[in-house]
Amino acid sequence: MTTAKPIVVVGSINMDLAATAPHIPAAGETLLGTGFESHPGGKGANQAVAAARLGAPSGIQVQMIGLLGSDDIGKQLREGLQKAGVDTAAVGQVPGPSGVALITVAASGENSIVVASGANFQVTPEYLDQHASLIRNAGIVLSQLEIPLASVLHLAQLCAEANVPLILDPAPAQTLPDELFQQVSWLTPNETEAAFYLGHPVGENGPESAAHELLSKGAKGVILKLGANGSYFALASGNEAAIQPYHVQAVDSTGAGDAFNGAFAAALAMGKSRLEAAMFASAASAVSVTRKGAQPSMATLAEVQLLMDGSE
Repeated sequence: MTTAKPIVVVGSINMDLAATAPHIPAAGETLLGTGFESHPGGKGANQAVAAARLGAPSGIQVQMIGLLGSDDIGKQLREGLQKAGVDTAAVGQVPGPSGVALITVAASGENSIVVASGANFQVTPEYLDQHASLIRNAGIVLSQLEIPLASVLHLAQLCAEANVPLILDPAPAQTLPDELFQQVSWLTPNETEAAFYLGHPVGENGPESAAHELLSKGAKGVILKLGANGSYFALASGNEAAIQPYHVQAVDSTGAGDAFNGAFAAALAMGKSRLEAAMFASAASAVSVTRKGAQPSMATLAEVQLLMDGSE
């Protein structure tokens, strides 16, 4: 049984309403869908579930800080987190709707997402202060940008003061102040997000150059998520590597980036090296795209180990 400090996830909790279609509709285009499903989601909750599912065999605790609405969706979302083994003591409730995400999934597995934040945008700096002890006592903290930016900035300050590593998934992409980059231990954008922060496509100079540019903003480490092309791992201290993808049959990429982040945190909590943790996260992400939904697709430790063993 591990003696690792808990993983704390601060972020969004949504219900994903997913329609499948032949392709992502263009502006003004109406498509006949081929199916519809609803699944628990939200970048924060997805990462918490991913970490909990992988860390459970090692006794790693995952705690979620967030807010749900007073609707039936909120009840379902809380139950889903608890069923996955996430500690929801710091998940509060506010009047009004919970967050929802409207997702279109193409036949290729690609997706487009619109998020209606609901209760997530009431996760204020003051709310985080109510749970500051959880943050200060964490082994690792994960966050995203589906709660107010002011709250993410406050979280980064709390982590910096307590010397707690912060993994930031900078999505949805938005303008960020320099001090946030400088307080982040790990920045984990995908290609679209990286292009936003760089001001040019990743392919313009390649992932190695893109990772170096992102490091120059102040983060201690960068993992550039490249989808089917794997990822690129780089540390400000100089260690870097291209992480090759695991070849699987993609069904739905929803939540794949969250699977990566949650798995990366879990692997670090297990005591793996930073590069080993990134390779482990790549396998967890690959497992997640082989089935539908965000939280329902998150891998177990046995599944990740099986995929990694089979690639050797």
